[in-house]
Amino acid sequence: MTLDELKPGSRCYVKRLAARDHLGQRLMDMGLCPGLYLRVVRNAPLKDPMEVEIEGRFLSLRHAEARFVEVEGRDR
Repeated sequence: MTLDELKPGSRCYVKRLAARDHLGQRLMDMGLCPGLYLRVVRNAPLKDPMEVEIEGRFLSLRHAEARFVEVEGRDR
């Protein structure tokens, strides 16, 4: 499952990043590293961007970027 498929309120952990180029490095620089738990806070009214919380920090991602973040774990 990928991060862009989750609904607000969902909790999971980052399994791996599928992007290996500049996007992969950018996602890691923003704090999306494998093994970290996150929570989907909300989606914007038109679905883009989405807001996630990682270790008390809030991050906004486009769904096109979130598609490269593979997640696993509990839903709510």
